[in-house]
Amino acid sequence: MQDNATEVTAAGIARLAGVGRAAVSNWRRRHADFPRPVGGTETSPSFALAEVESWLRKQGKLAEVPLRERVWQQLSGHPEGPVTALTHAGCLLLLIHDRPTVWLEVSAGSDERLSKMLPGALREVFTPRFGPESAMNTAPAVNTADAVNTADAVNPAPLASDAHTPSGVHTPSAVNTHPALHLPTGPELLPSAPLLRGVAELAAELGARQTFEFLLGRHLDANPRQYTLTPADLAALMADLAGPARTVLDPACGTGALLRAAATRPDQELHAQDSAPELAALTTLRLALQTWSTVRGAVGDSLRADAHPRLRADAVLCHPPFNERNWGHDELAYDPRWEYGFPARTESELAWVQHALARLKDGGAGVLLMPPAAASRRSGRRIRADLLRRGALRAVIALPVGAAPPYNIPLHLWVLRRPEKAPAQPEVLLVDVGQFAGEGRGGPDWRAVREAVLDAWQAFGRPGRFAERPGLARALPVIELLDDDVDLAPARHLPPATAADGAEQLTAVREHLGETLRLTADLTPPRADAAQPARWPLITIGELARGGALMLRTGGNGGHARVPVLTDHDVLFGADPSGTLPESEEEAVLTEPGDVVVPVLGGGSMARVIDATTGGAALGRNLVLLRPDPAALDPWFLAGFLRGTANNRQASSYASTATRLDVRRLQLPRLPLDEQRRYGERFRVLDEFERALRHAGRIGEQLVRGMYDGLTDGTVAPD
Repeated sequence: MQDNATEVTAAGIARLAGVGRAAVSNWRRRHADFPRPVGGTETSPSFALAEVESWLRKQGKLAEVPLRERVWQQLSGHPEGPVTALTHAGCLLLLIHDRPTVWLEVSAGSDERLSKMLPGALREVFTPRFGPESAMNTAPAVNTADAVNTADAVNPAPLASDAHTPSGVHTPSAVNTHPALHLPTGPELLPSAPLLRGVAELAAELGARQTFEFLLGRHLDANPRQYTLTPADLAALMADLAGPARTVLDPACGTGALLRAAATRPDQELHAQDSAPELAALTTLRLALQTWSTVRGAVGDSLRADAHPRLRADAVLCHPPFNERNWGHDELAYDPRWEYGFPARTESELAWVQHALARLKDGGAGVLLMPPAAASRRSGRRIRADLLRRGALRAVIALPVGAAPPYNIPLHLWVLRRPEKAPAQPEVLLVDVGQFAGEGRGGPDWRAVREAVLDAWQAFGRPGRFAERPGLARALPVIELLDDDVDLAPARHLPPATAADGAEQLTAVREHLGETLRLTADLTPPRADAAQPARWPLITIGELARGGALMLRTGGNGGHARVPVLTDHDVLFGADPSGTLPESEEEAVLTEPGDVVVPVLGGGSMARVIDATTGGAALGRNLVLLRPDPAALDPWFLAGFLRGTANNRQASSYASTATRLDVRRLQLPRLPLDEQRRYGERFRVLDEFERALRHAGRIGEQLVRGMYDGLTDGTVAPD
């Protein structure tokens, strides 16, 4: 039975039918029987999904709706909104995951019977998974008017019901009055009954966890501005710095990436809190589906309304909101958490640091992502000084630009340890891995970052004197930092690379540049001979695709496993695959040698032939892949003619702020395969010359920057 209340937008109709939105607009104008809007706005109307599906089938435009697409459209068009629908779907998937036979019993019969029986079945899962508070049928009233929008909006996590004494003995904590998840009632579930049946069918095909990840991933992709994500590589690094932990807290958990990274064994307890109620519920479900750890999630601002006042965790991981002035400065002046000093109104991050320390057991570790200004603002110098004196701040690590949002600044990691006793001669580790920033928009070289950071951190923890690593890491006695500024920015305290190393490196760069320039000179195209303009018969890419001479695919899906992603930036600048995409249940488009990849945004004429080193990468967003039949088309011939300026101009359309290329309208001359190969070889050599020029430019920039640095820091003599 189809849910008549489910609505779908024009974009959703286009996805159902596998057409563009322009086709849907044409159908509305040309067909008097096209379903009438039932909601939305005049400029963005919505339609009843059941009526749309019936009309498409009647017109022969829809043979069969893919199950995952049907479920997504039901969810996104749910009368109570997609978040409520996704929460109901997550509850059902947890039941299927934990007690699959119970669902078979509940689902038999009408939707009314299902909605009446399901709350009782869910209660049997909620109580052991989330605690007795979550099994209540009413959601607690939470005042979120002043709530802070916390980071990493994909995985909120669970609530604290048990606390630990420093010795690890369980003691009952304060009752969680604001659980992240509450048991939905029968009337609440009734509008979702058709959706739930579809979700269960999809779970039988994909699995419960994979189904929730698919639906949640679609929701996040559809609302990118609402969520701030902590990259998985950064989350893994933070979890490694904290070390193995049985009890883990994230007080600003967002989407729960940090807790997911820390959840490595089933006997753990994951405690979390988030100020966004809907997000907290979704993340609680996500964590429960992905781990057998105890999951406790809470709603509320951790600074104003701490849900875990008695918790003493082994580890605290946190990506707090930055530069938040309305964090509770006025009402929290006498809070016992401020052991190291009362944070100024402008120092919200130092409030989160002290909150994390207050929730750690003695000897417990905390890792927080911090803005670089927190290491040097004068308003926070007294708190920083006390953190250093008492040995609570163990390391400050400067990350490369692009490690996490905001991507334009080099964020810091602060590694904390709740001191069991004051150290006799405290030291702090300062690390700067900014040198590992990536060239493209895909972020840093995480493998190099991880190795450098963990190697320095592990060496710092071993007995004996830490071996200084010029330009990378240094263990500094705290007394040397306790001046008027207490500036903890690593770059200001790390010694530069030794003069000998610097001079040797510059010599090597200069020799490399010379070799590259000689290669570039050898590859310079010969003198261009004049010729009469050619009058070839032309054929479009669209016609070639319809005739089977090539296959056309568009990118943008991450697939089941993480693989390198080729971005439009990589194609434009000849770089290696540098991007990432979230894992999804939709199949990624993987490149193969001989494919031709074309960016569709930006107005430039560019096409790249995939070689053996680039093959196997996933195709990123705003890229189109052309896979020619080698018996009909030479790939270099194809790529070369696609780069023609006039060709691109006639196939482009223009909006107010961007140019978009319609790849199907690009044209090729009709030439025999032998003639194609003759042109293709010339295009291939031209591409090699272009790559050499780019490489020479990058090496030249490296040499110039190194010379400036060497001359200004005295490591290079002026003559």
